[in-house]
Amino acid sequence: MSAPVRIVRLITRLNVSGPALQTILLTAELRRLGYETHLIAGHTPTDRDNMLGMAARCDVTPLIVDDLTRSLNPLRFVRAVWTLYRLLRRLQPDIVHTHTTTAGFVGRIVARLAGVRVIVHTLHVHPFKGYYNPLRTRVFRWVEWLGARLSDSIITLSESLRQELVETYRIAPKRALTVLPLGFDLAQFATVPRHRNAFRTAHGIPADVPLVGFVGRLIPVKNPACFLTVIAALRTRLPNAHAVLIGDGTLRAELEAQADTLGIRPHVTFTGWQEDMPSAYSDIDVLLLTSHNEGTPVPIIEALAAGCAVVASNVGGVSDLLDGGAFGTLTKSEDVAGMTDALVQALTQPPDPAPAREAMLRRYDIARLAQELDSLYRGLLARKQPTR
Repeated sequence: MSAPVRIVRLITRLNVSGPALQTILLTAELRRLGYETHLIAGHTPTDRDNMLGMAARCDVTPLIVDDLTRSLNPLRFVRAVWTLYRLLRRLQPDIVHTHTTTAGFVGRIVARLAGVRVIVHTLHVHPFKGYYNPLRTRVFRWVEWLGARLSDSIITLSESLRQELVETYRIAPKRALTVLPLGFDLAQFATVPRHRNAFRTAHGIPADVPLVGFVGRLIPVKNPACFLTVIAALRTRLPNAHAVLIGDGTLRAELEAQADTLGIRPHVTFTGWQEDMPSAYSDIDVLLLTSHNEGTPVPIIEALAAGCAVVASNVGGVSDLLDGGAFGTLTKSEDVAGMTDALVQALTQPPDPAPAREAMLRRYDIARLAQELDSLYRGLLARKQPTR
């Protein structure tokens, strides 16, 4: 009987994010398909901003490499390379699959040094717009260009993102990029009743007010300041509207001050990170995404699966996710008036949630993604001579 294919999945950090959730779910799901799977992660964020609890619930125990951080100084870089090299030599994986930019760069170099047969990288979102200053952006563009030369396959999450990587940023030729949409366990969102009011009650939000939600990290690229500006404009037309920001980040204190300045602080609730997201989406009427850049934003998938309407800035892979506007309203980035109009429309004339829910369940199922990755992995392995 042949030994199972051994995979090491590598990510920079297990913070509350779509890439971290994806790595945990895939580590568990591919194990069920007969793979031997391991997850390596870099420096662990604070207790309120990590997904170690989620990993434990999926029976995944990550190996932590503290020197692997988003901002690697030369000494930590060398230590991270040496630690990862020793881990890969000990684990002897057939496949290394990296996620996020730093882990992708370091992991692909080390995998080549360690003689790994197949190297795959997922670009969840490119870091070339909205994340860093021009100098760092150029550095990360070069990093991804070099990493592509070390990869047997690069996965991107939507056709529009693949087009950007090929035509705009010239990271790799089209043949090197495979489009594989994300995968999740969405049943918990699809089965929760609408307007259960458990979330509203827990946070003192009246049951009868229109509720607009923001879900994500409170950081510049997510543009939560625009979200609050839109809410202030919305309240001039729907005076009883309320807003909730679910998440945390470096901008929280600044955003609370902005809400005070706009005069909407009593009508805005900051909850921090929440464990029971199905209950949250149950009570949110419209999810508003105001980001400068996105790959395939997980909150939109979850919200649509839960029957929540969506208004979103047309950036990154958002249009692909919303079928060009069939499953939600697309607006220009920073278009406060357009977003306000779209919110009024969605709150006063809610769309039928059934088509979007059915599409999310069909397209973004974790079992579907695992099967597609299984086919990709086995095809790549078949091209290589075995080393064991």
